[in-house]
Parts: sequence; structure tokens; C-alpha cells
Amino acid sequence: MFLDVLDLRNFYAQSLGRITAHYIYQRIRQHWPNVNGLSILGVGYALPYIRSMRTGAERTLVFMPARQGAVYWPSDGASLTSLVDPDRLPLPDSCMDRIILVHMLELVDSPADHLREIWRVLTPGGRLLIVVPNRRGVWARMEHTPFAYGRPFSKGQLTHLLRDTMFTPVRWSEALHFGPFKGKSWFGPARWWEKIGARLWPAFSGVLIVEATKLLRQGLPSKEANLMQSSFRPVFLPVPNLPNSAAKMPMRNPFFDWQGDDHWIDED
Repeated sequence: MFLDVLDLRNFYAQSLGRITAHYIYQRIRQHWPNVNGLSILGVGYALPYIRSMRTGAERTLVFMPARQGAVYWPSDGASLTSLVDPDRLPLPDSCMDRIILVHMLELVDSPADHLREIWRVLTPGGRLLIVVPNRRGVWARMEHTPFAYGRPFSKGQLTHLLRDTMFTPVRWSEALHFGPFKGKSWFGPARWWEKIGARLWPAFSGVLIVEATKLLRQGLPSKEANLMQSSFRPVFLPVPNLPNSAAKMPMRNPFFDWQGDDHWIDED
């Protein structure tokens, strides 16, 4: 179940949403301090975290699920956002250097299928950054935040999922150690709660952030197989005469017919 793009935009327009984006973005910049000259893709609702990366990056794109809807961004030029099917991204193989998933992996029907598609478009040696709700955290239980929807993850679950889809986790971090309270009186000391929580209760953070790299598996030739092959000589046989009316296998039509309630709204 995907959240509506209006709900996500309204959350990040509020005071709680702005503070949330601030502390998550701090952790993201620790993982990726320099993105100059790189191609970056944000999938889900990554606008609050990818906006400032646009200036130094070679190319910046934002893909949003068709069942969620999309906003027009940036407002001062051609749109860099697109509605997509999460399991069929409209990109060629190995074309993006950095990919960030926010409000995405916990909401898709099949996280493994989506990560395999992310693996396809990520360059060899490229980096994937995933932000997901922490199963142990309070934020996964407070429905006035978007992190309370979908399936939250633990570190163990996310590690198994990444390894099953040929990714290797290389670095972990946490964010949102303060409570998701609406009162403005909590926003001032949120900085102190974030520092104290990172030291005293990191396992109960609101979100988990994991950086992973694309794993390439290569088969090694067997020495036994090489020795056996060298002891035989090739024998050329005549090609049999096949009837001209041999049946041909039907080809699958690659056309993909998307049916869904796609909708767009303008981002102010």
C-alpha cells in the first residue's frame, strides 16, 4: 500500500517533517559527502533528500510509483520526476552511480523484485542507500508520520534481503532518536535528544539507513574441465536436413501495458 503523494508532501511541509528531513539528510551526507559528477536516482519520495545534490551531480532523476503519484520538480525548469512501475524502471542497464530509496522499500509488494531492478540499473561499484522504518522504533507505531506505513525492518531482515538480491551492506547508520511529537516545544531540544539517543539507545531509532554496493559474481574455470577438454579432438558431423515447415516458437510481445490511476500535481 503506497501513501498518496499529497500526504507525503504535506508531512514534509510541517515543522515535524522539516526536522525529520534535516536529521535524515545529515546521515545521508555522512554516507555520501561528495556526489560531484555522479548520476543520482531517487526512488519513492526522495525530494527532501535529493534537492541539494542536484547542483554538483552530473544528472539527477526522481522516480515515483504510479500508485503514489508524483510532484513536478523542479518548479523552475523541465521536470526531473517521472511515474514508474517499481519493478520495471525505464532505464538501461548499469547507468546510475548512486540510488537512494526513501518511502519505497517498505511499501512495495515485493521488496526482492524491486531490489533486483535497482541492481540492474546501478553501475558496477555503484552505491545504494536505503532509508526504512526501524521495527524497534517508536516512529513505526505513530500513524501521523509516513514511517508508520508498510513493513518496518530490522537490521537482520534488511541484511538477508540485500544479500539475496546480490548487494553487500558496507555501512549502517540510524536517525530520528527523538519522539515523533507534534508539539513545537519538543522541536528545540530535538538536537540534544538526537545526540543522546545515538549514544544510549541506537537500536530504537526511528529509521535505519544502510549503504550497500552492487555485488558481481564471476564464475571461475575448473582445471579438471580444462584437462578433460584438452584430451578430446573435435569431430565435425554433417548437418541434418530439417523440413522447411518446422514449427517456430512464438515470440513474446515485449509491449508493457500499464493500467493504473496515474496522477500528477505541481510542486510549489
